[in-house]
Amino acid sequence: MTRKKKKKSNKGISNLTNTILSILKKDRNQSFNYKQIAAKLGVNDASSRNQIIKKLHQLLANKEIEEVERGKFKAVINTEYHSGTLDLSSKGTGYIICEDFDEDVFIASNNINKALNGDEVEFYVYKRRKKGKFEGEITNIIKRAKSDYVGTIQIHKNYAFVVTDSTKMYKDIFVPINKINKAEDGDKVLVLLEDWPDNADSPYGKVLKVLGKPGEHNTEIHSILAEYGLPYEFPHEVEEFANKLDTSITKDEIAKRRDMRDILTFTIDPKDAKDFDDALSFEVLNNGLYEIGIHIADVSHYLQEGTILDDEAYERATSVYLVDRVVPMLPEVLSNNACSLRPHEEKYTFSAVFQINDKAEVKNQWFGRTVTYSDARFAYEEAQAIIESKTNSIPEDVSLTGKAYQTDQKIADAVLKMDDLAKIMRRKRMKEGAISFDKVEVKFDLDEKANPVGVYFKTSKDANKLIEEFMLLANRKVAEFIGKQSPKKTFVYRVHDEPDSSKLAALQGIVSKFGYKLNFKDRNSISSSLNGLLRDVQGKKEQNLVDTLAIRSMSKAEYTTHNIGHYGLAFDYYSHFTSPIRRYPDVMAHRLLQHYLDGGKSANEDVYEDKCAHSSNMENLATKAERDSIKYMQIRFMEDHKDEEFVGVISGVTDWGIYVEIISNKCEGMVSVRDMNDDHYQFDDAQYALVGKKTGMTYQLGDEVVVKVKNTDLVKKHLDFNLIGKPEYN
Repeated sequence: MTRKKKKKSNKGISNLTNTILSILKKDRNQSFNYKQIAAKLGVNDASSRNQIIKKLHQLLANKEIEEVERGKFKAVINTEYHSGTLDLSSKGTGYIICEDFDEDVFIASNNINKALNGDEVEFYVYKRRKKGKFEGEITNIIKRAKSDYVGTIQIHKNYAFVVTDSTKMYKDIFVPINKINKAEDGDKVLVLLEDWPDNADSPYGKVLKVLGKPGEHNTEIHSILAEYGLPYEFPHEVEEFANKLDTSITKDEIAKRRDMRDILTFTIDPKDAKDFDDALSFEVLNNGLYEIGIHIADVSHYLQEGTILDDEAYERATSVYLVDRVVPMLPEVLSNNACSLRPHEEKYTFSAVFQINDKAEVKNQWFGRTVTYSDARFAYEEAQAIIESKTNSIPEDVSLTGKAYQTDQKIADAVLKMDDLAKIMRRKRMKEGAISFDKVEVKFDLDEKANPVGVYFKTSKDANKLIEEFMLLANRKVAEFIGKQSPKKTFVYRVHDEPDSSKLAALQGIVSKFGYKLNFKDRNSISSSLNGLLRDVQGKKEQNLVDTLAIRSMSKAEYTTHNIGHYGLAFDYYSHFTSPIRRYPDVMAHRLLQHYLDGGKSANEDVYEDKCAHSSNMENLATKAERDSIKYMQIRFMEDHKDEEFVGVISGVTDWGIYVEIISNKCEGMVSVRDMNDDHYQFDDAQYALVGKKTGMTYQLGDEVVVKVKNTDLVKKHLDFNLIGKPEYN
């Protein structure tokens, strides 16, 4: 017993040198005496203090520290320090993304030093790993990525711990009993990380909000929002401010605008849409050209800078589209009423009006504030019926009213002509190198209690593409109008860089397993090759996998004041102008455009660049929340189908198992290699396969397999399958 204790004590002493050094290096601009170091270590007995004094003199003799004044010490710094962003794995190791290095720097778990996923950290690189990669140690946390975490609380007599939902959070959060905020044992909570003392094994926190019982629908949806710091309700004072806005259409305001109320105008939107932020107008001019107006809700008329309403909209930056609800950027009085271009209502709009010939060439353009009146509202399915039948008849099965009817012939003619023009514009874009990502969207039929009763796939048809092309036209022409002005003016661009060559090579390696060949010789061959791939996989079992991998090989589109063009769309200039109800960058684009139309000077670039960065970040968080909500709903759906066998495609292969995506509903789960009991399977990374040692049975990326649900975990959003085998086709 005594020996064991002594051994433990020696281990503590041998670690003391490193601990003292790390304290001094962490605050290397400060000096410390032995008492301050003892306090940081949480010790105050004479024996420990003597050990610290002894170690300080050893370090001083070795010239690893210096005595800056009597009894006060600083670390000697011979190392070059860098800063970057930590990307943690669920195993506790991580990589730092840093501009100083071409490749990410590996950080072993014992060198993480209390940094958390996404933190901006300071680090140094101390050697190369076996495979030639850089390895480093984190020395300081510059900025925490987040302070709020979602997890399940475990309450003990005098304290509690929150076990976080995130697989990338490697420590539970300690919560003193007086900071549990009335939470009960097992509740899902939102916890604030307050501190992580040097001598503490776990970070300290306090419960901000009790979210509910794990597994309950609203608890899990609110947990997804809370995990990404996204709100699910408006503060009372913001709602009150919005409700007091004057949303009437006045003669004085109409007089300041171009009056387009007499021109044929209509909206085409999803059948379940509540906010209509864009409308199209159509008129045949005497000179044979078509005047087509893209009319966008004039949100900036109501959303005035410097108000609490604008501050709230900026903070949110985007609406969040979860599987069962929308968390809007603007309160309902604006998003569904004043700014929604509803049929048979006059609205303030911001418009891009083009005169276009039969070759879809823009011969004239005008931008400015307007007042419009929507003559009709169509669902995409209704507009599609006009395009397919080339008549004004809307059949019962797609009608919004549930009854067959005939729309105005003028509207049908307008839809058909704009469909022709949209197809010409699309062909031209493709010829110029645009990439056609028509990824299948998974949607759920929900009952009144938000239970998933069915799955369907949303695809893009001609009516969707008609709207898309005219929105792209407005976004491109607005950006071009500002971007080509001299002297240069600050503007909000939506940019998309060229794809990363290493990601393209990885894509090539994977799709070759399915028999597809890609040609990445130059920019044109990349886009035509990708388009060919996306066309070839349509309707195939591997379509969703290949579509997803192709999208991941692309750079991320983002907002910035520095225009580099949009690779995916093959545009030299592009912005977001057409959805200000749900995207704050569009509001900024409207304000800047009006400012320049009024003859204003160039806006402050730094201010707008910061706003662009915030908008890009919030868009990224919203996308993650949307994905999580789909994953959650897929698991709920599969809970009701535990007894069924499904055919799926192997969508990923690792040394710990295979990922399988079910063909009929796109739900993805994992088969653990531990559960593949018929053989001992080994991972072959060259083949993207698990290979049986005895039988040689191969499970390769893209193979079809039969699976059955083994386990569903709504809280961790895990879906586990049992592997039945390969399908037998007659």
